[in-house]
Amino acid sequence: MKATVWSKSNCPYCDQAKALLTMKGIAFEEKKIGDGYSKEDLIEAVPTARTVPQIFIGEQLIGGFTELKQHLTEA
Repeated sequence: MKATVWSKSNCPYCDQAKALLTMKGIAFEEKKIGDGYSKEDLIEAVPTARTVPQIFIGEQLIGGFTELKQHLTEA
Protein backbone atom coordinates (compact mmCIF):
# COMPACT_ATOMS: atom_id res chain seq x y z
CA MET A 1 0.00 0.00 0.00
CA LYS A 2 1.43 3.36 -1.03
CA ALA A 3 0.05 6.81 -0.40
CA THR A 4 0.41 10.15 -2.16
CA VAL A 5 0.21 13.32 -0.09
CA TRP A 6 -0.37 16.66 -1.79
CA SER A 7 0.95 19.26 0.65
CA LYS A 8 2.50 22.67 1.06
CA SER A 9 5.06 24.25 3.40
CA ASN A 10 3.98 25.42 6.86
CA CYS A 11 0.86 23.23 6.86
CA PRO A 12 0.25 21.57 10.24
CA TYR A 13 -2.37 19.16 8.84
CA CYS A 14 0.06 18.09 6.12
CA ASP A 15 2.71 17.42 8.78
CA GLN A 16 0.23 15.45 10.90
CA ALA A 17 -0.87 13.38 7.92
CA LYS A 18 2.73 12.51 7.00
CA ALA A 19 3.51 11.64 10.63
CA LEU A 20 0.44 9.38 10.84
CA LEU A 21 1.36 7.55 7.63
CA THR A 22 4.93 7.10 8.90
CA MET A 23 3.67 5.83 12.27
CA LYS A 24 1.42 3.30 10.50
CA GLY A 25 4.31 2.17 8.30
CA ILE A 26 2.67 3.35 5.08
CA ALA A 27 5.13 4.52 2.42
CA PHE A 28 4.14 7.78 0.77
CA GLU A 29 5.18 10.14 -1.98
CA GLU A 30 4.89 13.82 -1.15
CA LYS A 31 3.87 16.26 -3.86
CA LYS A 32 4.57 19.66 -2.38
CA ILE A 33 2.99 22.73 -3.95
CA GLY A 34 5.66 25.34 -4.57
CA ASP A 35 8.39 22.68 -4.67
CA GLY A 36 8.04 21.10 -8.09
CA TYR A 37 4.24 21.11 -8.15
CA SER A 38 1.67 23.87 -8.63
CA LYS A 39 -1.89 24.48 -7.45
CA GLU A 40 -2.93 23.70 -11.01
CA ASP A 41 -1.30 20.25 -10.74
CA LEU A 42 -3.31 19.61 -7.58
CA ILE A 43 -6.57 20.75 -9.20
CA GLU A 44 -5.84 18.48 -12.16
CA ALA A 45 -5.39 15.52 -9.79
CA VAL A 46 -8.26 16.49 -7.46
CA PRO A 47 -10.73 18.82 -9.20
CA THR A 48 -12.69 19.36 -5.97
CA ALA A 49 -9.61 20.22 -3.86
CA ARG A 50 -9.82 23.48 -1.92
CA THR A 51 -7.32 22.67 0.82
CA VAL A 52 -4.26 20.54 1.50
CA PRO A 53 -3.39 17.92 2.35
CA GLN A 54 -5.13 15.83 -0.29
CA ILE A 55 -4.27 12.20 0.33
CA PHE A 56 -4.54 9.18 -1.93
CA ILE A 57 -3.99 5.60 -0.86
CA GLY A 58 -3.28 3.73 -4.05
CA GLU A 59 -5.64 5.29 -6.59
CA GLN A 60 -8.36 6.08 -4.01
CA LEU A 61 -8.79 9.68 -2.86
CA ILE A 62 -9.11 9.64 0.92
CA GLY A 63 -9.35 13.40 1.48
CA GLY A 64 -7.58 15.45 4.13
CA PHE A 65 -6.00 14.62 7.48
CA THR A 66 -9.33 14.08 9.27
CA GLU A 67 -10.51 11.66 6.59
CA LEU A 68 -7.15 9.87 6.65
CA LYS A 69 -7.36 9.40 10.40
CA GLN A 70 -10.90 8.03 10.06
CA HIS A 71 -9.92 5.75 7.15
CA LEU A 72 -6.99 4.25 9.04
CA THR A 73 -9.12 3.73 12.16
CA GLU A 74 -11.69 1.79 10.14
CA ALA A 75 -9.10 -0.23 8.24
